[in-house]
Amino acid sequence: MTKDKNVSDWWHTDIIEMKPGVIRYRGYDIQDLIGQTSFSQMIWLMLRGDLPTKEQALLLDAVLMSAVDHGPQAPSIAIARMAVTCGVDLNNAIASAVNVLGDVHGGAGEQAVEMFNSIALNHSKGKPLVESVQIEIDNFIHNHGPFIPGFGHRFHPVDPRAPKLLQVVDEAAAKGVVSGVYAKIARQVEIEIESRKGKHIPMNIDGASAVIYAELGFPAPLARGLFCLSRSVGILAHAWEQTEQGGRNKGPMPKDYLWSYGGKDRRPVEDK
Repeated sequence: MTKDKNVSDWWHTDIIEMKPGVIRYRGYDIQDLIGQTSFSQMIWLMLRGDLPTKEQALLLDAVLMSAVDHGPQAPSIAIARMAVTCGVDLNNAIASAVNVLGDVHGGAGEQAVEMFNSIALNHSKGKPLVESVQIEIDNFIHNHGPFIPGFGHRFHPVDPRAPKLLQVVDEAAAKGVVSGVYAKIARQVEIEIESRKGKHIPMNIDGASAVIYAELGFPAPLARGLFCLSRSVGILAHAWEQTEQGGRNKGPMPKDYLWSYGGKDRRPVEDK
């Protein structure tokens, strides 16, 4: 191998080809994509290697736009606003906020896709759907605890985003754009949870988003990555709004409110 080959192979990518005067994504010249390709189509192209159909792009667009913001009650949004009041720039505020999108806040979609995929695999091997769902819920509870990702919401009795996203999936399935299998799986999980809990715990946006990502064939880790990409829009909007509003060193609660203290009463420092 020549020295020049060693240099060119230091990084290897199938995503972008570039040389003086040429920028080419997945084989498409940038000048051919500009004005013809939407942002959601570009996301698909970069991640999957080909341009999506119009119907696939509409599904991806629906799930991305539905998760952009949930107000300062969401830790990521609150952190973005707090960061700005500390005097940092927009990129620092965005990075601070995105860095808290972990398993608890932001990761439920990935976990739900993994669970739905496991159910789909068992069902494809001949197990009845009801049994496949029961087995996977038991496995999830054993490994991760009682909270099933994608169901229930601490603020919304019914998450208004989820039913609409499922409706979009049903419409796409009726047209043959997707199979509809994952929507069926998610609804059966909802039924199973209700039978175990004795009350209705509806699907939330993470569950409905997981249905779409699974129906479109995205690997589970990309469900989290795409959620981060989507929520970054709301993070940027709130960081910019807080920049325009001003304010200095705003913490997570107003200064007139103090935290609960459960330590020792005031005591003197004793000589020892």
